[in-house]
Amino acid sequence: MRITYNAPVVLTYALISIGVLFLNNLFHPGLIKQFFVVYPHVRFSDPIQCFRLVSHIAGHASWDHLLSNFSLILLIGPLLEEKYGSRKLFEMVVVTALITGLLNAFFFSTGLLGASGIAFMLILLGSFSNIKAGEVPLTFLIVAALFLGGELIAGMKRDHISQFAHLIGGGMGALYGFFRV
Repeated sequence: MRITYNAPVVLTYALISIGVLFLNNLFHPGLIKQFFVVYPHVRFSDPIQCFRLVSHIAGHASWDHLLSNFSLILLIGPLLEEKYGSRKLFEMVVVTALITGLLNAFFFSTGLLGASGIAFMLILLGSFSNIKAGEVPLTFLIVAALFLGGELIAGMKRDHISQFAHLIGGGMGALYGFFRV
């Protein structure tokens, strides 16, 4: 029996995120704030700020933050990568990160980091895994109600969690599920 790199996009993403947090915590405090947080008021003439529009999905505030995101991503991601292919999944991750980063920069006064938008995108996309033409899976409706409804309710309290990113990620997963199958 041998170990295989079965989901290159998901595994590479996880390893990059682990590496970023490891380097930030042990060798370069401030690395995440410098390169892996998208801040409000993006200047498109600054290449670092443009990079952050996507790189924010690899930055995490703590190991608990990273573990909560990647426990879902590593569970659902490989199945979806097998179904849609590495290239399409990579595209979905990058587009979701970019849209989430842009919307956060334009509409919020706080920074954004973490993979939760991607996790929610995968959760909603996963509920379409056995969709047939002209049908809306009941699993999608239940998942959307539970996860997105929960985020709407959670958004009413003050915390350091971006329910907005969760909602945008989930919305992107639903759009991909409806239009990319």
